[in-house]
Amino acid sequence: MPAVSLPELIAAGKTGDRLISFPTDTVPALAAQPEAAGLIFAAKQRSDSKPLILMGADAADLWPYVKGSQAEFKVWQAVVEQHWPGALTLVLPASDRLPRAMNPTDPTTIGIRVPDQAIARYILTLTRPLATTSVNRSGEPALQDFAEINTQFPEVLTLNPQDLTDLTRTLAPLKAIAPPAQSGVPSTVAKWTGSGWEILRQGSVQL
Repeated sequence: MPAVSLPELIAAGKTGDRLISFPTDTVPALAAQPEAAGLIFAAKQRSDSKPLILMGADAADLWPYVKGSQAEFKVWQAVVEQHWPGALTLVLPASDRLPRAMNPTDPTTIGIRVPDQAIARYILTLTRPLATTSVNRSGEPALQDFAEINTQFPEVLTLNPQDLTDLTRTLAPLKAIAPPAQSGVPSTVAKWTGSGWEILRQGSVQL
């Protein structure tokens, strides 16, 4: 499937019947509506024991998907205020709102993140939170070039270069017009243990 216009990408992201990909601050995201997370597992040939990340435009969009005590929320919010938007995924207890498809083998937890990337947050504002992961077959390196994504995953919709440039200009008019910068380093993943954090994957963010 060739790259599509921004309205087409947003429409596909909203309906949940197609996979989409867009830039983030780390690597491009492979995304679908949370209820359609099975599409991601199938496309990546990924074990359902490896949960996906719920990505949102703002922390307020993600809190309904987690549950905890008032004291825990205070701790979580302090971390979020320091590191979001950013390359930090928090694995927290999941609320009943989370579709089991996001984490089939352990639906009691969910990883959440707000990316430090204006285009990603703009798209997520319109689609609402999406199930996400990197674009690659399970066990292979994450793809970082959208042309390569189009070749290896022809079923995945990506944003065409002109719309990507136009959106960059609209969201960051004072910056040079170029493909959005991506670190290429996956996010740090920190799991709440009930009393502190366990680092499951160390990325650029030090918690």
